[in-house]
Amino acid sequence: MSLNFYRRVAFGLSPTDDLPQEPLKWALNQLNSIPDFLWQGSIPTEKELRKKYGEWVYGDRKVLRKKFKNDKTSYRKAKDELRIETGERYFELNEHAIRHYQTKYGTQPVFERFWLFWGNHFAISEKDSLPEFSTGPYQREIIRPNMVKNFEEMVQAVTTSWSMIHHLDNSESVGPNSKKGIEWRETINENHARELLELHTVSPSAGYTQEDVIQLAYIMTGWGHKWSRKNLETGDVWFDQEKHQKGDKVVLGINYKNDAKRELAKVIHDLATHPICIKFVSTKLCRHFITDEPTQEMIDPVIEAWNKSNGNLIEIHKAVVTQAFKYNDNTHKFHPPEIWLMQLSRMFDLNIPLSAEKMSYTFKHKPNNKQKKLSWILRELGNSPYRAKQPNGWSDFEVDWVSPELLLRRFWFASVELPYLVKSQNKSHDFILSCLKNNFEDHEKIASLIDQFRFGTTDKDLGRKYGIICNLPGVLKV
Repeated sequence: MSLNFYRRVAFGLSPTDDLPQEPLKWALNQLNSIPDFLWQGSIPTEKELRKKYGEWVYGDRKVLRKKFKNDKTSYRKAKDELRIETGERYFELNEHAIRHYQTKYGTQPVFERFWLFWGNHFAISEKDSLPEFSTGPYQREIIRPNMVKNFEEMVQAVTTSWSMIHHLDNSESVGPNSKKGIEWRETINENHARELLELHTVSPSAGYTQEDVIQLAYIMTGWGHKWSRKNLETGDVWFDQEKHQKGDKVVLGINYKNDAKRELAKVIHDLATHPICIKFVSTKLCRHFITDEPTQEMIDPVIEAWNKSNGNLIEIHKAVVTQAFKYNDNTHKFHPPEIWLMQLSRMFDLNIPLSAEKMSYTFKHKPNNKQKKLSWILRELGNSPYRAKQPNGWSDFEVDWVSPELLLRRFWFASVELPYLVKSQNKSHDFILSCLKNNFEDHEKIASLIDQFRFGTTDKDLGRKYGIICNLPGVLKV
């Protein structure tokens, strides 16, 4: 078994990791439980950050815009001060630190890789300050706890989460024959229903129609945030009977009797257990961990595990890892920039993210450049995790990551920025060689490529070494 298995399903081996005697057992044992977060700094709850978001939205929309409606310069200055007071420029930086600290130092890196997968499957795109205040805690408090439950429970939690409802505008969806629909002359918003079908469960392969989308949107009416003049749209999720479309609905040929808030749980059950949904998500999992175009032979054991366990995610994850192990030596997978960066950080013990102490924030001053560093790197590499451009998340296909520009960005980072992230005690040539030996069968061949810079001691020499190593085909693609 090749050493790249530890990068295929995790982030490689750190300088202090022992080489597992039984690689598959090592990986499978990490999937039975949810590891605690190791970050010693602030880990605010979803409700706490939603409160901060409410302060930001209310302060900007209801106070500053009115107060400075005729003075744009003063408005911009006051808005910048509000950003500092509410942490609008800080919380995303902190969430990136929590996430990368976990993948670098965690003892269950295989679990963490699945956490990244599900966060991207149920993506929240860049919209309405969600990256700043909501996407991080959503992935921590909604995605992560459900990874040891079944898929249906995860879909239910995601669909009724504040972040997803706000992201896909379900609070704005009103049944046209509901009490408020008649009074306000409002109608449905199809966004949430469409993404639940297309991206989260059955996919277009199920052959759903526009009428199915409409009927599902009817079922989802009433689910939204509790609005108030002070909290605006940041109130808790609830079911508003007065917005819910009356009458029976039909989705994918199944009739759902008028049953108020219970209708959604029933349709989610049918979607999450649909054979096409099982095949669609199983294929995505195999694509992420094995190869861009997984064969039916690769996918079938995952589907079998899904059916035998009634969608238990622990068993599904184990089946995926087993398949990844089986096909490790004759398939290849190109990793997106964030996972590539996480692997470099763990394998070479890079000085990212900053320590919790250095990430602390006073709410009186802007975050400093060191606090912004990790988030800046992710943005420059083209893969800021909480800022997907579309609801389908970041691509898992190689073709979308191998443009000359994106490859040059990786080369620039490894050559120019990475040397400054190497800890002073780790700058020796021998340290690099030991890290290569931990993670690559062909470590001697890689070493021969950088031997010409063996005796260089400057950051420029270090940059040449890492520029070569980090952009080799066997590093970019495992």
